[in-house]
Amino acid sequence: MPMMQVPDYLKRINRPSEVRSGFIGRIAGVYVDTDREATLRRLGPSHQSALRGLGFSEAELHRAEQVHGSEIAMVEKTDPAQTWSGVDGLMTTDAGVLLGVYVADCGAVYISDPVRGILALLHSGKKGTEQNITGKAIAMMRERWGSRAEDLVVALAPCIRPPAYEVDFAAEIRRQVLAEGVPENQWTDSGLCTSRDLENYYSYRMEKGSTGRMLALLGRVAS
Repeated sequence: MPMMQVPDYLKRINRPSEVRSGFIGRIAGVYVDTDREATLRRLGPSHQSALRGLGFSEAELHRAEQVHGSEIAMVEKTDPAQTWSGVDGLMTTDAGVLLGVYVADCGAVYISDPVRGILALLHSGKKGTEQNITGKAIAMMRERWGSRAEDLVVALAPCIRPPAYEVDFAAEIRRQVLAEGVPENQWTDSGLCTSRDLENYYSYRMEKGSTGRMLALLGRVAS
């Protein structure tokens, strides 16, 4: 299966080459409605194809439950593939682990420490941003593994932005990243608003809940 095309805002995350990231937007022709679980089942085959395109199997995928909080789970290769309860962030130091979060306006934040081989993927919407889940993840990397802010690469996927949404959490996520000492040239914001491009993205707010979910993915393939 061919590799997925990497959007520009994720190209720095995908270094070194064994690190793979993706952002799966709107899937054309798939019916979506207010039943989240039924919609995700219909999107499932396309999402599974995408993760295989990144070089991973479904048995390597771990997802956050996403409760609009700031808890982060550590994922190890020996953990069975699952949805991690009560968390909005996932982190790993292991190859052969694929992290995933669903979004439909909220921000997917990708963090990589290429020096120490640590990856984190976060769901940061209004509440998660208020609770500084991104700063918490960076602090966790620093305290547990000695990550240095100057080594980190951080990216933000498409999300809703003003004037479509009254809270500019994208700007706040940037502020949090820089406050932790990450150099500005190692921070990349897609700059894309989900509400303005319903041909390519889902927007919970604009579609009044009758919508699908994008899938953010991040992992390091096993050699």
